[in-house]
Amino acid sequence: MIEIIKKIAVGIDQFSEWTGRLISWLTLCLVLMQFIIVLGHYIFRVGEIYLQESLLYMHSMIFLGASAYALLHNGHVRVDVFYSRFSEKNKALVNFLGCLFFLFPVIILILWMAWPYVLSSWESLEGSIETSGIQAVYLLKSMILLFACTMFLQAISLLLHSWLTLFNIEHPTEEKPELL
Repeated sequence: MIEIIKKIAVGIDQFSEWTGRLISWLTLCLVLMQFIIVLGHYIFRVGEIYLQESLLYMHSMIFLGASAYALLHNGHVRVDVFYSRFSEKNKALVNFLGCLFFLFPVIILILWMAWPYVLSSWESLEGSIETSGIQAVYLLKSMILLFACTMFLQAISLLLHSWLTLFNIEHPTEEKPELL
């Protein structure tokens, strides 16, 4: 049973790692697109609305799509007054209770509130208010559901890793977030 729990947690972690690394390439695309837009505007005096809107889509994908990756790598903002001084077990307890009483309820609320909003957008195949904009606003709004689903999965993994740590089955080394 323990091995199954470990495999589930590691599988979710691998999925979050893979999606996060894949989505991170959009950061390069975002910078290049912004460069193209600025170049077009100031040198060639042209501008396309769909190119500018594409920045919003990429930005959404980066921040909503890679949130689980950030949670996996301890990259989320945390009020760290006491947590950094806690023992491994106390950190696991905080993470376990935090998932149960804060993270899961918030994710479930987001899913519950976003589902009709996104469904309505898909039903009408909602597009940009600009005629030359990206006619796929329903895809942009779907990022909310992607965010909630990937965060829910990563929260399950965090809960399982915390449970394994609390019972001395696993001894994780806490990863420090990368600072630029």
